[in-house]
Amino acid sequence: MRILHTSDWHLGRSFHRVGLLDAQAAFIDHLVDVVRAERVDVVLVAGDVYDRALPGVDVVALLDDALARLAGTGTTVVLASGNHDSARRLGFASRLLETARVHVRTDPARSAEPVLLADAHGPVALYPLPYLEPALVCDGWGCERSHPAVLGAALAGVRADLARRPASTRSVVAAHAFVVGGEVSDSERDISVGGVASVPLGLFDGFGYVALGHLHGRQELAPTVRYSGSPLAYSFSETAHHKGSWLVELGPAGVERVDAVPAPTPRPLALIEGELDDVLVDPALARHEGSWCQVTLTDAQRPADAMVRLRTRFPHTLELRFAPRPVAGAAPSGYGRQLAGRADLDVCCGFVEHVRGRVADATETGLLRAALEEVRRADPEELGAAARRLAARTAAAAGAEEAPATASGTARQATG
Repeated sequence: MRILHTSDWHLGRSFHRVGLLDAQAAFIDHLVDVVRAERVDVVLVAGDVYDRALPGVDVVALLDDALARLAGTGTTVVLASGNHDSARRLGFASRLLETARVHVRTDPARSAEPVLLADAHGPVALYPLPYLEPALVCDGWGCERSHPAVLGAALAGVRADLARRPASTRSVVAAHAFVVGGEVSDSERDISVGGVASVPLGLFDGFGYVALGHLHGRQELAPTVRYSGSPLAYSFSETAHHKGSWLVELGPAGVERVDAVPAPTPRPLALIEGELDDVLVDPALARHEGSWCQVTLTDAQRPADAMVRLRTRFPHTLELRFAPRPVAGAAPSGYGRQLAGRADLDVCCGFVEHVRGRVADATETGLLRAALEEVRRADPEELGAAARRLAARTAAAAGAEEAPATASGTARQATG
C-alpha cells in the first residue's frame, strides 16, 4: 500500500500580502499528478486544510475541486481537521463523502474509529485524529486539560480498538500536534495550554506509521514518525525548508520505505542583511533578484526611500527591517527588541508589574492565561478590526516595515 502523507495546506493563506491561491492550485495539480504517476492508494492529509475557520468562497471551491479530482483517480482520501480549521464546517457532509472514499474526520468522538483498508498483505487500520483542543475535550474524556493528556486518551482508544483486530493488522495514525523534537517556524499558530504546547514522542510508540501535521518543516522525528510540513512557505523562517510530502510504502510487516516528494514552489525565499549601499551592489546577491526577499538593513541611520531603492534591484522585496549594528556596551533599544523571545503570558505579567509596581498575583496570572488561551482559540476573523489594528501597531513598534504588494488570489496577510 502506498500512502502520500501531506498536511498544512492552509488554503486561502497569503504571504506578506501576496495571494497564494494560484500557487496552492498549482500544488493541487502536482498532488493529482503524483497520485497518478506513483499509483498512490491513500492520500492522507494531517490537518490545517484551510487557513481560517471561515474560508472564502474561492478557497472552498479549490478544496472541492481538489477532493473531486483526487477521488477521480481512484485513490482513497483521508483528511483530518487541524487547529486552523472549523471542525464543524469542514466536517459537513462527511458521512456522505465516505461513499466516494473521501473520509473527512473532525469529530474527536470518532478518534478510535479507523478507516479500514486492505492490500495484498492484509488489513490496514488508519486512524485520522482531528486536532484535539484540550479545553473542549478534556471533561468528556475525564482527563486533565493538557495536550499530552487528551492526545494520550485518544491514542489509548486507538490501541484498544487495534487490540480487538487481527494481529496482522498494520496501523497508521495521523495527528495534528506539536511533538517534542520537532523544529518550529514563525508561521505556526501557538497551541500552548498553560505554557505547554508539546507532547512526548513516546505517546506514539507501537504504531506502524505516524503522519504528523502542524509544524511546517518536513522532518523525521523517528523512522516511522514524521511531519510532512506545509507544501508552501508561509513565513521567511521557512527559507531553508524543502517543501513537499512523504510517499510511504507499507509491506507485510509495516513501513518498507519512505521517499520525499518535492512540491513546486512559486518563488524562492531570500534573507538579505547589510547596509543599503552594499546590498544594492553586492554581486553575490544577484541570485536573489527574482526571489521574495526579507531585507534587514544595518545602517546606523535609516536610509531615505529604502524600499523604493531596494526594489530597483530586488523587485519582490516583501519585508523590510531595520537593525542598526549595536554599539559595544550600549543597552538594547526599541520596545520590540526588549520583548523578543518572551512568551505572551510573560509580557502581560510584565506589564502588570510595570503599572502596578508589583508582580502579578496568582489570580491575575490565571485570568491573563485564560484570556490568552481564549484569543488563541478564536478565529482571526472573529477578533475584529481593533485587534488587527493593534497587531499592526505592535509590528511597527518592533521595527518591521512591510510594503503592499499585489498578486492574484487572496491579498491579505494572514495571522499565524
